[in-house]
Amino acid sequence: MIQRLQSLWLLVAGLLAALTFVFPFYSGNVIIDGKFLNLTASSHLATLILTGALVPGCLVIIFLYKDRKMQLRWTILALAISLLNIIVYFGQMKKFVSGNLSFAAVIFIAVPLFLFLAARGIWKDEKLIKSLDRLR
Repeated sequence: MIQRLQSLWLLVAGLLAALTFVFPFYSGNVIIDGKFLNLTASSHLATLILTGALVPGCLVIIFLYKDRKMQLRWTILALAISLLNIIVYFGQMKKFVSGNLSFAAVIFIAVPLFLFLAARGIWKDEKLIKSLDRLR
């Protein structure tokens, strides 16, 4: 389980997704109040729900190693959720008058990257097992 590289990618994706609750994606002035705010995972309901589902999802997917097909499906679903989450973040940026992307925005972009690497590793494992089954 842990010795598989995709388990490490899933763990890193889950930890990075958890860090998005702390580090801001965008900082700037809001249109309505004119206050300086940080856009984090907990600052909007949609990002809170999506990130809240993504963090435990990544950690649960690690333990689906016995059924690689299901693990691959759930990883692709988590990848879709993380991409949707980024789209919501960019949509929330429109509410700001001025501001800039935070350096921690790299964390937000890295989550789908690690999920893609995990899905690719699971796919390679599945292909390897299928090829070994043909040799038997």
